[in-house]
Amino acid sequence: MINSERYTTYKDFFPHYLREHSKKRTRLLHYMGTGFSNLLLIIVVVTQNYYLIPLMLLAGYGPAWVAHFFIEHNKPATFQYPLWSLIGDHHMTLLMLTGRLKDKMSKAGVNT
Repeated sequence: MINSERYTTYKDFFPHYLREHSKKRTRLLHYMGTGFSNLLLIIVVVTQNYYLIPLMLLAGYGPAWVAHFFIEHNKPATFQYPLWSLIGDHHMTLLMLTGRLKDKMSKAGVNT
């Protein structure tokens, strides 16, 4: 894909997303951030303490952005595809938890 083009479907975007997460440490930080963010979301809903929302965002995006800037050395997909990136984080985490990530990474052109 040429940089000036944009993905128009999540199906086309997700292999790109996986290629942007080629390093295990990047994925590990994403899993941690996604997990902490989801835990905080549950706490926010249960306690109705909406002051925790900024912490929820920091927990989710902080580790992921650190991974992209210092490990992967690329720009987070969040900046261009915010919703698909959020879905991609959860999709990648689900694939990891169900043992299907290695196959999807391979199909996207990433050797794990």
